[in-house]
Amino acid sequence: MKAVRYLVIAMVAVIVLTAVAIAIAVAVIDPNNYKPQIEKAVEDATNLDLLLEGDIGWSFIPLGLELNNVEAMLDDERFVKLDQLVAQVSVLSLIRMSPQVNTFVLDGLDARLVMDKDGNGNWTRIMPEGESTPVADSGAQPAEPAPQETEATGDSASTPLNFNVENIQISNAQVHFDDLATGQSVVLEGVTLNASDITLGQTFPFELAFRVATSQPQFAVDGSLRAGVMVNEALNQFAVSDINGRFDMSGEPFGGKSVLAQISGSATADTENESASLEDLTVNLADLTLTTNLNVNGFGDAPQLSGNLRVDAFSLKKLLAALGQTPIETSDPEVLQTIAFATAISGPAGKVALDNVNIQLDDTTFTGNGSYTLANGAVALKLQGTSLNADRYLPPAEEGTTASNGDAEPAAATAQPQQPQPESDLLPLDTLRTLALNIQLGLSELIASNLTISDLNTVITANNGLLKLDDLSGKMYQGQFDAQATLDARSNTPKWTISSDVANIQTQPLLMDLAEVDMLTGGANLDLNLTTSGNRISALRDNANGAINFNLAEGSFTRMNLTRMACQGIALANQESLGATGWETTTPFDDMRGSLKIDGNTLTNTDLTAALAGMKLEGDGTVDLAQSALDYEAGLRIVGEIHRDPACRVTDYVQNVVIPLECRGSFADDPAGLCSFDGSRFRDTLKEIAANAARAKAQEEIDRATERAESRVTEELERHMDSESAGQVRDALKGLFGQ
Repeated sequence: MKAVRYLVIAMVAVIVLTAVAIAIAVAVIDPNNYKPQIEKAVEDATNLDLLLEGDIGWSFIPLGLELNNVEAMLDDERFVKLDQLVAQVSVLSLIRMSPQVNTFVLDGLDARLVMDKDGNGNWTRIMPEGESTPVADSGAQPAEPAPQETEATGDSASTPLNFNVENIQISNAQVHFDDLATGQSVVLEGVTLNASDITLGQTFPFELAFRVATSQPQFAVDGSLRAGVMVNEALNQFAVSDINGRFDMSGEPFGGKSVLAQISGSATADTENESASLEDLTVNLADLTLTTNLNVNGFGDAPQLSGNLRVDAFSLKKLLAALGQTPIETSDPEVLQTIAFATAISGPAGKVALDNVNIQLDDTTFTGNGSYTLANGAVALKLQGTSLNADRYLPPAEEGTTASNGDAEPAAATAQPQQPQPESDLLPLDTLRTLALNIQLGLSELIASNLTISDLNTVITANNGLLKLDDLSGKMYQGQFDAQATLDARSNTPKWTISSDVANIQTQPLLMDLAEVDMLTGGANLDLNLTTSGNRISALRDNANGAINFNLAEGSFTRMNLTRMACQGIALANQESLGATGWETTTPFDDMRGSLKIDGNTLTNTDLTAALAGMKLEGDGTVDLAQSALDYEAGLRIVGEIHRDPACRVTDYVQNVVIPLECRGSFADDPAGLCSFDGSRFRDTLKEIAANAARAKAQEEIDRATERAESRVTEELERHMDSESAGQVRDALKGLFGQ
């Protein structure tokens, strides 16, 4: 026991003597006398020129060091300047092997970082060339660590670190960074940091303020952050609570406006268990508020998430205005005023699943779910929406400049025609090949291009460059449609396949809503099959191949009186004039049908037929898609009475002849003027009518000659035979003359 007591006394004596020695050294030695030696030592070891212009002070209780007005030059240019550095450590805490920093003060730090045009930073030149960290001789074997050291390290690692800092202050710090290659300049200035009572395992207050500005683009952020911070003794658990951040942003990205962003909430992280969480984290940006609670398990390639995310209702137009962005012009100024989003977040490891998704777009609501797989970027989405009027979100129609008389003002005669722009690829094929999609979208009602579609369903899939529109179906105008399409982008010449079925869609309301065209009624049925290839519009048109079969049941041409056109031809044949009244503005038909062959830019029809009152419509021709032009010849075959006008009476001369019509012109013209009576082809019709008339005239002569012969024979019989015998002979003669 005496030995232990003597040992303790000896240790205490050594500690006391050491403390006394340090105290005497602090009192007697003036570190300012060693400035030249310190400066020379730094210059010998580095490329820096150290200038210790201020006083160097140190103290014993607490044990501390103070530097003032320190500057380091690199290549005759300032690299780092420091107004004051104070570091103080409690001597008693060192004796207890529990270091406690009383104060750490850093004031007036000014660092200048420059990257030259070759991408080399000036900080890489601090150490002299060839004097990097020594590397062991390549032939030497690395020394094995001593077992004792390994054991000691293990013991040290298992002992929690006890570290305390009473006060940390950083003020007036700034860092300048210039990139000479890009001309970019970044300044971090006004950095102020305060933290006190820092003890591992306990929450301590933390405050930070700064300003950062860039030159390209001109952009600045004045930020401040307050929070409570906790770090455990093992340095593997971290918590930030009561976060209160404020960031005032301005500059070119915001059109010169000032924008305020705020953040609040709390966060935790456990590096040992690879878990983290965000609790009531709220981000405010102008009119936008985002709130989330999120838990993360696993920091590797397959984390598992759970929580929720919510974006409160906001006005996109007001948000863009607050951010100084170009406003979105819409045909309806009342849209984009209410947008909201909410979802629950879950899913197995490596997959983010969005459940109970709720999206609000003005008066339209979408509900459903989705997912994202981290390994391959696969996206799955299933949403069902209510009614959506897409036309409200289109840009407003441009109003033409009008002259004083109210007519559209013509373009200046001196205006030069625009040169056609070179074609570019439609689709990014490399991007399409990376897509993995399974998207299902539905709407109870969609209004687009003024068309109303109900029960709309869309199914889109994509995998390794093969994209499929598995279903595009819906109901519209008392009918329905169903379409499928495939895009094979696995080669540099993508292949397209499109098929569609349309059943009983009423054409008149559809054409009126689509283009305000009132020219056709009837229930349309259509069958389309089309293939093409290419990645440019011209190639898609040139390579198009397929067919369209169509028919319209019980319809009419509403602005095209084909009956009058036919009567014009009949009246010419009758050498009479039509009356001016009694003509309808429509032409009813029954079961108009035909087919279109698609060959590049040309649509060809050879079998158009339709049943009209007293007529049969026949036609053939082409549609040039490149020129948006129609070249079509039609005919009205007369099969019965077609109108009560006397000049349009159907005689034997015109029975079964064809009254020719022509439909030629651009689709941009008035549809009512596309078709008209074809006078040039009517000459052939007149020849046929003349031939019919000649045949009828010859038949009339034959009939009159027959009647005269029969009359003479009858008279002779009556003179020479009794009445009964004469009657029998007349009956026999009628059979002979074909009566």
